Amino acid sequence: MSETLDITIALLKQQSLTPDDAGCMDIMADYLKQRDFTIEWMNFGNTRNLWARKGAEAPLFCFAGHTDVVPTGPLEEWNTPPFEPTIKDGCLYARGAADMKGSLAAMLTACDTFINAHHDHKGSIAFLITSDEEGPAHDGTVKVIEKLSDRNEKIDYCIVGEPSSYKTFGDMVRVGRRGSINGYLTLFGKQGHVAYPELVENPIHALSPILSLLTAETYDNGNEYFPPTSFQISNINAGTGVENVVPGQLNLVFNLRFSSELTPEEIKRRITYIVDQNSDDYELTWQVSGLPFITEKGTLTTAVEQALLEVTEKKPILSTGGGTSDGRFIAPTGAQLIELGPINATIHKVNECVNVDELDLLSLTYSKILENILL
Repeated sequence: MSETLDITIALLKQQSLTPDDAGCMDIMADYLKQRDFTIEWMNFGNTRNLWARKGAEAPLFCFAGHTDVVPTGPLEEWNTPPFEPTIKDGCLYARGAADMKGSLAAMLTACDTFINAHHDHKGSIAFLITSDEEGPAHDGTVKVIEKLSDRNEKIDYCIVGEPSSYKTFGDMVRVGRRGSINGYLTLFGKQGHVAYPELVENPIHALSPILSLLTAETYDNGNEYFPPTSFQISNINAGTGVENVVPGQLNLVFNLRFSSELTPEEIKRRITYIVDQNSDDYELTWQVSGLPFITEKGTLTTAVEQALLEVTEKKPILSTGGGTSDGRFIAPTGAQLIELGPINATIHKVNECVNVDELDLLSLTYSKILENILL
């Protein structure tokens, strides 16, 4: 067993459901203290955040990630207990194995390898770790970045350990993310008996033309970095639970993953216009989860491509797909940022797992990226 695997197993034993860190950061902090990192706790509300830094000079290279995991789902559907890490057929099974405790362990051992080999490297290395990424993300990375900005502490390069790989390790890295905006639409009608249509106003019927227009709309055509903006309904709720009553209101929840061709304000304007043309009685509220960001080809992308080419003998695809990540809070500060981690096929599923051999490949890749940036 490698040191990376040992640390991964230790982290996976902790039941760190959002926002409970469950001691994971203590394991990481102890490891980093022994390598002369300065440990700083930046806790907000129920969220625990670790800022660990070694060195005071620029450039500042930061590893970012989260210790919290999503709920296990039905325990009876797991082949092994989700918080009892189990190795079977070359894979390590546990909740958080791929998202993203394996990456956290690889970050630690990569730093150890790099520091031991290059005591006189330039710049500084830091860790930004939160326990509030899988949840609301109100008191995690975003608050740490605000505090760092207040004291003019700037991250130059950042690797987020999100599981970016698709079919084989290192075949894809994220160089940006689409924006995400949620809409909450309530259509009001008039409740009544289904046998008296002249006395009711059915909000379900009123939704029909709105839904047709929203789903048929071409919001943009994307660009060289982003696919076209997508619109998806995530929830519709209406009805009283019986067959002979027209409901008095309908609730609709939808999401757009949008490219850099659009702003939240433009999305709101266009969708509000569509609803306005088809309803006189509604409420529409919004939540912006994140703005699109992109790290264009440069020092960090080159360093990552070179490292993966050396480790895997293949050049990765540079992608902006997938969901949101805490990268959305770091990239706007001006940091060059990419996301690189294990294969993402089992994340958030029962029987989540990571290939054991790929943990060491990830650690090796991280250490080579450090060499490419800080030597």
